[in-house]
Amino acid sequence: MNPDLHPDAEPIRAAAALLEEGKLVAFPTETVYGLGADAENPDAVRAIFAAKGRPADHPLIVHVARNADLQRWARAVPSQARQLIDAFWPGPLTLILPRAPQVPAVVAGGQDSIGLRCPSHPVAQALLAAFKHGQGGIAGPSANRFGHVSPTTAQHVIDEFGLPGEASDSPLACVLDGGQSDVGIESTIIDLSRLDTHGAVLLRPGRISAAQIAEVLGDMPATPDRAAPRVSGSLDAHYAPNTPLALVATEQLPELMQRLSARGRRFALMYYTPGATTSEAAVRLPLSADPQAYAHALYATLRMLDMKSCELILVEQPPQDERWQGVNDRLRRAAFDSAGVLERLL
Repeated sequence: MNPDLHPDAEPIRAAAALLEEGKLVAFPTETVYGLGADAENPDAVRAIFAAKGRPADHPLIVHVARNADLQRWARAVPSQARQLIDAFWPGPLTLILPRAPQVPAVVAGGQDSIGLRCPSHPVAQALLAAFKHGQGGIAGPSANRFGHVSPTTAQHVIDEFGLPGEASDSPLACVLDGGQSDVGIESTIIDLSRLDTHGAVLLRPGRISAAQIAEVLGDMPATPDRAAPRVSGSLDAHYAPNTPLALVATEQLPELMQRLSARGRRFALMYYTPGATTSEAAVRLPLSADPQAYAHALYATLRMLDMKSCELILVEQPPQDERWQGVNDRLRRAAFDSAGVLERLL
């Protein structure tokens, strides 16, 4: 699909109509592809949870158009939210606000808060402008099975759910193709629902950094606390390929790879330091040493390596500075369920 499609283009009109009928539509955003449903239709929202195998208490993010009335979704829109909207919307930033009483609780995972985002991808913008005349909301978690690697192309979505169609058992009515997602990891999430007691809280890092948030608000956002709202992508294990994944420091890679090779283990290597390459890995895929370019390619690379029939994916640990915070968050969660895999293979 041409990413410059206008809201009255036929594929966009058709997708908006399917959403209004309560169907599920996969659509591109600048972060990852979303699995969309009418956020005001509880049955449609429940269909998202069923399709993904997602726990019912795990809230969804509602995507809104540029000119959407936020009072339709939030009881209060504080000045700090307006400041961040002016600075970063449309873009990869989700705001957690107090949920308006008319918003179905199912979309918020039963919580009294709601996550709102205005995506910048032109296809998402066109779809939101066409859906309910620009005043609807599209609940849109990543378009993949719960906990798996997020999709950054339309083909990734089809790989997860199959081709839409009457003869298919896919839960999707439509997949809008907008090319590969530019950012490549999910949005930054900032909690503004408890400003009086906790201030702004960074619940999930992404392309927009804590320092950038602080430049707008005047103070660094706090780190998550036990009372923070549940949000998408906050579980310890998430974003994981089927193949076990281990994060390894650059200086430890050579010896570790030699030991794996000596044991006859078939492993893949994802790295960014040129000197980290080795002939011992069955598959070697380099990523950029620039954090934004690395994030752009991260999920597509993990999906590619997952298809290589390896026992293990070794990932060179990225730098620990703030620019890499979003990437490191995703890799840490992707590796969580693989704890102890190196010991088992060695």
